[in-house]
Amino acid sequence: MPEAPEALARAIVAAHGAGFTGFAPEPVPASTGDEPAYRAALIAASQLGFIAHDAECIARAWAAQTARNRRFDAAQWPTEPQDFGLTPRSGGEAFAACPQALGLYAVLPDAQWVGRMARAGVPTVQLRFKEGDRAAVQREVRAAVAAVQDTGALLFINDHWRDALDAGAYGVHLGQEDLDALPAHDLDTLRASGARLGVSTHGYAEMVRASRVRPSYIAMGAVFPTTLKKMATAPQGLARLAAYARLTRDYPQVAIGGIALEHFPQVLATGVGSIAVVRALVAAADPEGAAARLIQAMENAPASS
Repeated sequence: MPEAPEALARAIVAAHGAGFTGFAPEPVPASTGDEPAYRAALIAASQLGFIAHDAECIARAWAAQTARNRRFDAAQWPTEPQDFGLTPRSGGEAFAACPQALGLYAVLPDAQWVGRMARAGVPTVQLRFKEGDRAAVQREVRAAVAAVQDTGALLFINDHWRDALDAGAYGVHLGQEDLDALPAHDLDTLRASGARLGVSTHGYAEMVRASRVRPSYIAMGAVFPTTLKKMATAPQGLARLAAYARLTRDYPQVAIGGIALEHFPQVLATGVGSIAVVRALVAAADPEGAAARLIQAMENAPASS
C-alpha cells in the first residue's frame, strides 16, 4: 500500500461521496491506530460526515477488511459483521427471537391507540407511554396487553420493562442510553423472562454496542427528519440505512424516523423488514385507512436484492 493515507482517503471519498451525500464534514478524531487503511478511512469517514465514534468504527472495520483481504480496496465499503466486531445473533446467550420481518410497526401513545391499531391489522405495535406516575404506567401497560388479545399483534413496551414483564407483554423496546444504563443483573432478568428486546441505534458504534446483548431486533434511525423529539444525531438518510442493513443482516431490522407512505418503497429496498411509524398513523385523519394503505405498501414492495 504505497500511497499515503491522505491519498487513500481521497480515493474512498471519490468512490462513496456520491452515495453518502447531505452531510457536512466532521472534524477528524484523534487516531488510535497506525495502519494506513485505518488512518485513510478515519479521514474519509469524517469528510463524509460521520461523527467521531462512527468514523472510528468505520476506520477499524476498513483496517480489518484490508488485513483479511490482504489488500486495500477504496471501492469496497465495509459490510462484514466480523470486521466491525458486531456480535451475531446466533450462538451465545441471545434474547428470544421475533419474526425476521415485523412488518408495519406502529409506535403509539396510549393503550387506546394500541388496541385501535391492533384491531386495524397492524402486526407490530409499541406502547410509548410517557405521562403519569408509576401507577398510571402500570395501568396503561396492563391495558395495552389486554388490548392486543385475540388480534395477533405483537406488543412491545417502550422503557417500562419491569411493568411489561409483570403484564406479560411480548417484548420491550429500549433506547441506547437505557440499555447502557441497565445493570447486568437486570439485563439477565429481562433475557431470562423470554421477553423480546428491541434496541434503538443511530449509527455504527451504537449498533456494535447493541449487538453485544444479542437483542431480538435492532431499530435504526432517524431515517428522515422528525418533529416528534429532538434527536442527538442528524437524520441518517437512505444510503446510510442501506449500509446499516447490510451490516446487521443477521438481525431483524426496524427503520424509524420521519417515514411517510411515499418513502416506503425506497426504505424497504434497503433490505429492512419493518418500518416504524408514529405521525403517519396518529396524525392521520383516518388512522384505520392510513394503516391499511401502509400495510399494503409493505406487501407490494419488491423483494430487496
